Amino acid sequence: MLKRPIIIDTDPGIDDALAIAIALFAEELDVKLITTVAGNVSLKNVTNNALKLLNFLKKDIPVAVGAQQPLIEPLVDASNVHGASGMEGFEFPEPKVELLLKENAVNAMYKVIMGSNEPVTLVPIAPLTNIAMLLSLYPEVKQNIREIVLMGGSASRGNKGVMSEFNIATDPEAAKIVFDSGISIVMAGLDVGWKALVYPEDSAKMKEMGRTGEMAYCLFKKYRGGSFNTGLKMYDSCAIAYLLRPELFTTEDAYVDIELSVGLTRGCTVVDLKNYLGKCPNTKVCMDIDGEKFREWFLEYIAKCI
Repeated sequence: MLKRPIIIDTDPGIDDALAIAIALFAEELDVKLITTVAGNVSLKNVTNNALKLLNFLKKDIPVAVGAQQPLIEPLVDASNVHGASGMEGFEFPEPKVELLLKENAVNAMYKVIMGSNEPVTLVPIAPLTNIAMLLSLYPEVKQNIREIVLMGGSASRGNKGVMSEFNIATDPEAAKIVFDSGISIVMAGLDVGWKALVYPEDSAKMKEMGRTGEMAYCLFKKYRGGSFNTGLKMYDSCAIAYLLRPELFTTEDAYVDIELSVGLTRGCTVVDLKNYLGKCPNTKVCMDIDGEKFREWFLEYIAKCI
């Protein structure tokens, strides 16, 4: 099987941890690099979390440190959802610091992309600061990027502001650069994340699925992205699910722009489903997901992990 080369740009994060684990053990994917960016919690914490997770999963994937704050505004994190450290609730081993590259995330991504014999897919499941800097500093990488499959945005309402989703709203200027880049983009946002639920009976099954399942169960007890009793939202796993099971999703091709003005809608992904703006589509927008089949897929792939 020809594995699909990907780079995961992340800010772990409880739901990030599960998405990363699934990607690392999916036989269809080849994770070439993990890059970290401040988002859910500080850059120091998300980088430590990535290194701890890789040690726990016994995977030697290089990690490169990225941006510690958005392009313009100060970071406002989501520690209220993920806890102060970002991955509270489970006793991880120490960070495997030898996986940490000396070069920064942007330069590391450049080397992986330009050195790949096959176009690389970028999978940002975090604010888009690193990706925006990559495309701005090294526009030549576009020729060897297959597509960007991201978790972020919304065609409806928000979860950070009234109309804005967290990853996009944390760095709207970066998101604008990415969506204007001309690269093929798949947006798996809140419209599907709100329906990609893990229920108590699923958590109970995962607890018996080995080390990763036990980790998931413990993290879920602390995760405030939904309710442990009524369903936890697996936002970031939607991006991985799209790579592996695109048939789970209903999509629409649309032009997507980012609202940058200061006010009620800053950070909103303006999804022009009716072509009011008369512009060519730049994004495949995930509008719906088969929630029951997602649950089956999620459990199937957690079971593949150690």
